[in-house]
Amino acid sequence: MSLSPGARDQAAPVAGVPRVRVFADTLFTDDGSELATGMLHLDCDRRVRDQVCRVLEGLGAIELAYAGDCAVAPGADIDYIVSLDGDVHALCAFSAYAVPQLRALGWHVEIDRDYPWQVVGAEVPLYAAALPDRERPDWFGLELGVEVDGHRIDLLPALLDMLEGAGDLQTLTRTARRCIAVRVDDRHWLPVPPARLKLLAKVLVELYRADGKVRAPAVRAPLVVELCATLHDGARPLRWIGDPKIREQAYALALGPRPEARAVAPAALCAELRAYQRDGVAWLQHLRAHGAGGVLADDMGLGKTVQTIAHVITEKEQGRLDRPAMIVTLTSLVGNWQRELQRFAPSLSVAVYHGADRHDRLGGLARHDVIITTYPLVARDRDELAEIALHLLVLDEAHAIKNRGAQASEAVRALSARQRICLTGTPIENHLGELWSLFDFINPGQLGNQDEFAHQFRHPIEERGDKVRLEALRDRVRPFILRRTKDAVAPELPRKTQLVRAVELAGAQRELYESIRVAAHGQVRQHIRQRGFAASQIAILDALLKLRQVCCDPRLVSVESARDVTASAKLDVLLELLAHQLGDGRRVLVFSQFARMLGLISEALLVRGIRHVALTGHTPDRQKPIDAFQQGKIDVFLISLKAGGAGLNLVGADTVIHYDPWWNPAAQAQATDRAHRIGQTKPVFVHDLIVAGSVEERMLSLQRHKRMLATAILDKGNTAAPGISERDLDDLLAPLD
Repeated sequence: MSLSPGARDQAAPVAGVPRVRVFADTLFTDDGSELATGMLHLDCDRRVRDQVCRVLEGLGAIELAYAGDCAVAPGADIDYIVSLDGDVHALCAFSAYAVPQLRALGWHVEIDRDYPWQVVGAEVPLYAAALPDRERPDWFGLELGVEVDGHRIDLLPALLDMLEGAGDLQTLTRTARRCIAVRVDDRHWLPVPPARLKLLAKVLVELYRADGKVRAPAVRAPLVVELCATLHDGARPLRWIGDPKIREQAYALALGPRPEARAVAPAALCAELRAYQRDGVAWLQHLRAHGAGGVLADDMGLGKTVQTIAHVITEKEQGRLDRPAMIVTLTSLVGNWQRELQRFAPSLSVAVYHGADRHDRLGGLARHDVIITTYPLVARDRDELAEIALHLLVLDEAHAIKNRGAQASEAVRALSARQRICLTGTPIENHLGELWSLFDFINPGQLGNQDEFAHQFRHPIEERGDKVRLEALRDRVRPFILRRTKDAVAPELPRKTQLVRAVELAGAQRELYESIRVAAHGQVRQHIRQRGFAASQIAILDALLKLRQVCCDPRLVSVESARDVTASAKLDVLLELLAHQLGDGRRVLVFSQFARMLGLISEALLVRGIRHVALTGHTPDRQKPIDAFQQGKIDVFLISLKAGGAGLNLVGADTVIHYDPWWNPAAQAQATDRAHRIGQTKPVFVHDLIVAGSVEERMLSLQRHKRMLATAILDKGNTAAPGISERDLDDLLAPLD
């Protein structure tokens, strides 16, 4: 065993040089307890003893005479005690730091060979090793340890035991400690500085243990890079002795595509890609080359569709598309994908698995380059579709699988594909569980199972604002998620101006709001007292829904007292706003969450002779109103947020009106970006109609919270957002200002 300098024999001491012997002995206390700790015997010239004692005391040693209620065995040759409480970290810190300093002063220091708190010397190399797991080929085993006299000693189990036993990492790594001692064997320890252990802990918490071995899924290979970066400080040699392929994979995924790897648009692509879109294709190709899936999370309107199509064509041109690529999308967007594939990739053979006669086409699907289908059909025909071996599986509007237990979410996971890709401009809409669901699809196991993720990330970040866990999660997902914003990659896009139009309730509508609010607040509070806050969500949402409906139009509310209230302040404001916008030659999109509200708006527009079209979940031919608006035949387009908030290209509009706010700011932003996207040539004005002092105005604060959460993970923000609390609820149900 190679020991630290403090444990090696020295040459015979020079006369007059202080001599210190370091050994273990028993310390007795007044309460009758005994503990083993480090002791020092000092031998030096009396003329310099005071100076020598000051040096030892400056290094933390305690003179026996001042040890208080402690005593040693009679006749023991002891002058100083290293640690009164026998703390292993303090004892090893003395061996690691104090002994070398004494040696540097020219002292002769002798450490007993059986001293149980010796440290391995700085010349002893660390090693890191990652090897494929024999039982699970998509996992790898990991070791981290020291190499002593040609023997490797894995320290990962000891490190993990220490972290698990500590409970609180902050207590373990308190700054007063010079080092944390990690056991090597019965007598030897590895001293680790607290700051370095904190960095190690960020990596180690991601690992799994079973049968005494430490493992991780292959998609967590970037952990190897973090581990090596944490350990490589120049003070101690670090050797890589594992599988070089795992190391190369780790560095490739962690660093991303090389700057010079910008993709060239494939020859068969009938489009000219922008520079950032070529980077996006290169990123998809890079993940494919390293066996990983990814989330393409560009802002709405930046061309996720054309980047995906370019990726598919590249796979075909390079001979890898020997199985189909499947696009799973919303039912309303099947036609859009058909048109885009025909427009940008006419050389690809495309099959649409949709409609009542779809089973007639099932047998021939595997012969096509691309299969387009929908989430409901994947859930309905999961067994038949699961038999088709796929090269690529793409989930469009992938936030559709944010609920892990939904049938569609389970069904897409059952499909077999070499690479999985999610397309969504809103990877986090409400909470971090949605991000986990996406990653559990693209790279199963990367973020652990749902309970592990909640314990390690979601609860600390959402409930406690834990910035350390936030940073760790951001590092974990960074190689597998690509997000670009319009401001960053499309500065030529015309500006977007956000305007909030306050609406004042008055008269009977105001009285109706207050009467419903008072009744709802009382009912919700009673529900919470009886069942608790968590079990009262349905009652809470129902109360908030009624108040939101009153703000929109009393005719939406199904209570007796609303029947006689026919005036709607917000509808009046909308009609006035539309008159001004149309008078200025603007073309307008009006979004509402309530399809019935759109019907009331439509009736009011017809009375005023304003031609318009509408798109809701009940519209039989979606393309007809879209074409009418885009071709300039109509200047007002009424759209339900659910039916038309995603997947549409409506750059013919230059004005967007959100009639009612929704909890989810991402959904509203996605709706706005039907107009503010690549291809828009005019400035876009966005009007939010908000009833002043009402639940709507208070919802804006919750929107900011949710926006902060998404920004913290995706855009390197440093703030985590809390969820809704009882205090938030009281604020939402407060009286009108």
